[in-house]
Amino acid sequence: MKLLITGGAGFIGSAFVRLTLTTDAAVRIVNLDKLTYAGNLANLEPVAESERYRFVHGDICDAALVDGLLADERPEAIIHFAAESHVDRSILSASPAFETNLRGTFTLLEAARQHAVGRFLHVSTDEVYGSLEPPAEADENFPLNPSSPYSASKAGSDLLARSYFVTYRLPVVITRASNNYGPYQFPEKLIPLMISNALEGRQLPVYGDGQQIRDWLYVEDHCRGIRSALDRGRDGEIYNIGGNCSLPNLQVVRKILAATGRPESLIRQVQDRPGHDRRYALRSDKLTSETGWTPEVEFEAGLARTIQWYRDNADWVRNVKSGDYQTYYARNYAHR
Repeated sequence: MKLLITGGAGFIGSAFVRLTLTTDAAVRIVNLDKLTYAGNLANLEPVAESERYRFVHGDICDAALVDGLLADERPEAIIHFAAESHVDRSILSASPAFETNLRGTFTLLEAARQHAVGRFLHVSTDEVYGSLEPPAEADENFPLNPSSPYSASKAGSDLLARSYFVTYRLPVVITRASNNYGPYQFPEKLIPLMISNALEGRQLPVYGDGQQIRDWLYVEDHCRGIRSALDRGRDGEIYNIGGNCSLPNLQVVRKILAATGRPESLIRQVQDRPGHDRRYALRSDKLTSETGWTPEVEFEAGLARTIQWYRDNADWVRNVKSGDYQTYYARNYAHR
């Protein structure tokens, strides 16, 4: 089977590429990635020389490029990871999120329709459901209530993808995952930012009271869930992928400090970001019952693996935290 992966140099996309190429000898992968700040070919060094892998540098909004790539490669399926995925960046500037997440998704869907691609798997997020009051947990029929420009753009792209199934019968499957963590994650999201700052002995900026609750999912568990939905999911359906591990952000930060041997005095509570959702919560019963998928990596074990990876890959961290990252970090946190 040949897969076209979009955004395969990013955190989750590269994890899927690495896992798939090392565990399934029957799969060939074409990876289309624009290589924005979060796309990093170093993430793919373990598989870059594989004869079953091809990298294409390009923008999913480029209709001619996408059309030509599908004509040349004729993939059986597209797995669409590519997205502007950080809430803080979408607050600072919403335009890239809407350009990539909406226009890019439309471009891919239209090309997939024209070339009769056998399956289009659209990777989305639990943030489209918005903030949930306990004890509510979102199943796939839960109303969409996005709070940020990022989550609004993802909700829009979900609806667009579903419309291509309803209107054109394009075989679309949508997945919505909870917060991912693991090796190779760009250090702007909570866990990699806190790990890298702790290892460097820097302050750890925590938004507001730190009691925002997130469900944590190890990235390889997410990738296995995506593969399950790709292989055994039903056309036109949505599947939640959760980690069954809900924790307040401040508790996660304290776990990181304990694991890295750093004092809690490094915690610096900063002004909360606008529209910050208090709680995300997912139900993954549907994916489990239909495909047999369940998360395998417990949070404590996954966090330990992740911290060790950042310890062992200081050069990778140093490289990605140069240039644009420093500008973003100063812009986002200096006024808080």
